[in-house]
Amino acid sequence: MLTDDGKHLYVSWDEYHMLIERLALKVANSGWAFDQILCLARGGMRPGDVLSRVFDKPLAIMSTSSYRADAGTIQGRLDLAKYITMPKGELAGRVLLVDDLADSGVTLRAVVERLRGMPAIAELRSAVLWVKGVSTYTPDYFVETLPTSPWIHQPFEEYDNLRPDALAKKFAV
Repeated sequence: MLTDDGKHLYVSWDEYHMLIERLALKVANSGWAFDQILCLARGGMRPGDVLSRVFDKPLAIMSTSSYRADAGTIQGRLDLAKYITMPKGELAGRVLLVDDLADSGVTLRAVVERLRGMPAIAELRSAVLWVKGVSTYTPDYFVETLPTSPWIHQPFEEYDNLRPDALAKKFAV
């Protein structure tokens, strides 16, 4: 649900899963056959996992991190993992890169440039749930465009400040 001021988008678990399923259909309807999925941790892990299951393709994971200032609203230095984690072999062939959103576009652009430099990758396409209006990168597949570039409150954020002691209280009899 987008707030009246256009600055915040609140997403429920049901909405979140529906967006992932719609993304899967967009990829399927394109007719593009890919060999592997590479998701960006952490935001792309849930969409990547679902797409890996729906398309029955192996899932690789690449960690990325950017220092965030001002309560996470200002992007700083971007760190890309040196290694990609996968069950066997190497990232090769036709690869679908998955993340949750194209925010500024900086992370996706940097990862795409790095992957395009890998000779084993024959073709690379990208997929996200949301593309913000301020993004400088447009993925090949996306579900929603957000022209006002709101802060997205995803359903799993409830765990960001939940610690084991609070969780124990939840289940105390």
